[in-house]
Amino acid sequence: MADAGTYLYAVARDVDVPCPEGLRGVADQAVRTIARSGLVAYVSTVPLDQFGEEPLRRSMEDLDWLGETAHAHHRVVEAVAAAAPVAPVRLVTVYSGEEQVRRLLDERHDDFVEMLSRVAGRQEWGVKAYVEKAQSAAQSVAQPAAPQEREASRQESSSPGTDYLRRRQASLRTREETWRQAGARAERIHDVLRSVAVASRRHRAQDPELSGRDEWMVLNGAYLVDEERAEEFARALDGLRGQGIELELTGPWAPYSFTVLEEGGAR
Repeated sequence: MADAGTYLYAVARDVDVPCPEGLRGVADQAVRTIARSGLVAYVSTVPLDQFGEEPLRRSMEDLDWLGETAHAHHRVVEAVAAAAPVAPVRLVTVYSGEEQVRRLLDERHDDFVEMLSRVAGRQEWGVKAYVEKAQSAAQSVAQPAAPQEREASRQESSSPGTDYLRRRQASLRTREETWRQAGARAERIHDVLRSVAVASRRHRAQDPELSGRDEWMVLNGAYLVDEERAEEFARALDGLRGQGIELELTGPWAPYSFTVLEEGGAR
């Protein structure tokens, strides 16, 4: 269909793993499979008035649309991952048609096979580390000094702005030291966790608007862990809690962070 594209969710080995019955993906479209070269791609047909190049530019700035699409994408990947090792692809990967997907499976066959072998029997776990901001120091700068402090400042300083600058510098030093110590602690946490994992990735720390938290995020890590070592990984994490750092464990997930493949030819 000229007005439709093929949305790709994930790739797995073609080992007679059926598409989960009744599974629906983005835009509430049915999910089906395309088999080629010993691999199988999980796809949906999507309308280009929503998933064409220009509509996507607008839609990707709509957080409600993006969240709904990401949830549907993830739902499909998790359903497939429950049955077989899977290589998820990037969100909103749209091809012109089935033939282009078949060509991808032919041309990147070896890459997909290697990738699927690497993640077989393993799961991705996410760990985020947060530290409280130096609130008291920041507040001391933002709030005006008490009358007694202003009088003492006038007696000790020849310039009205000297006291403010002194408190401002102290605040910055406190923030810098807090951040330095938290960063060193995050490095230690990452080193311990990756010693249990078979692979690890450090993603960019999320802005508070995305994380939904006021604290600084000092670690946003992903860890590929053998299924039989999942409890060991959790125990290692528990042993790292405290010392001013709050740790958040998420997962297990399909191995999104360890199956990145640049799909040539996608929209």
